[in-house]
Amino acid sequence: MSEQRPVIDIRPYDLHWPEEFAALQAQLVDALGGLAVRVDHIGSTSVPDLAAKDIIDIQVSVTDLDDPEVSRAFLQLGATATTITSDHVPPGDKHGSVGWRKLLFRPPAAWRPAHLHVRAVGQPNQRYALLFRDYLRATPSAAAAYAQIKIALARLHPDDPGAYYDVKDPVCDLIIDAAELWAGGEGWRP
Repeated sequence: MSEQRPVIDIRPYDLHWPEEFAALQAQLVDALGGLAVRVDHIGSTSVPDLAAKDIIDIQVSVTDLDDPEVSRAFLQLGATATTITSDHVPPGDKHGSVGWRKLLFRPPAAWRPAHLHVRAVGQPNQRYALLFRDYLRATPSAAAAYAQIKIALARLHPDDPGAYYDVKDPVCDLIIDAAELWAGGEGWRP
């Protein structure tokens, strides 16, 4: 009997992740055409030297989440829609639920593991993902501390994604507070 991998499996950074993203990005840009305002590598696999799950997170920014052509293009690509329609809303957020809406697709079966997050340009969740990434890229000590937390959570809750995210999401909110201060000092813009 083979040993089953845990659901939450954090691995050391893989130097191939950026090139694997680039291949997926090219396919998305080709399939989505003008519907995609931008296609970004986000999440832990987008931060050099950061341990992560071996899943490429991709943010596709669109003008209108409700445009039926957006979903149609993903389905024609062979992606599968999920029932997830919102991101975690940080405590104290004043944008309301509209600012955290998204579409989430699983990639075509032939693709490497990925999450396809579709968010509207200018909404707080679109900005959050980009700022979080850029701050961790610019602040290796914060990225290393974040990695320690993820590794510990995966060790403590390898088969319980709910417990993992119950802790990880508020940690990300703490990091984004520091990232906002950094962004103001750097003049950062998405």
